Amino acid sequence: MNNPASLLLLVFFGITFLQSSYEKLFYWNDNVTWLKEHFAKTRLKNHVKLALINLVIMELISTVLCFVGCIELLVNKGRLFGYYGALFSAITLLMMLFGQRLAKDYDGARTIVIYFIPAVMAVYWLS
Repeated sequence: MNNPASLLLLVFFGITFLQSSYEKLFYWNDNVTWLKEHFAKTRLKNHVKLALINLVIMELISTVLCFVGCIELLVNKGRLFGYYGALFSAITLLMMLFGQRLAKDYDGARTIVIYFIPAVMAVYWLS
């Protein structure tokens, strides 16, 4: 393995997006209700369910790619799946950031930036 930090970041994002997508799927109605209120004054107000479906799909893709990337790093020092896991993680976070900024939730946006920085580091290390 070239960089143990890459493995740690892939595990971190795999766990993060697995938990996040699980909560969205198993508490779907609660999430939709909260998000409809959160985006009530934005252009997303009529598209909350579609946006949430897209976000869950991106989180699940990120999860799978990160965990497969971990296995690939450990088995043959390959970085392709990990790279795409990190890239999809960063794109997913950008989608979330866009939504938070659109809703003028600047504290929520700031929190996403905290996750985005290591995602970009992982993309760089695995490229």
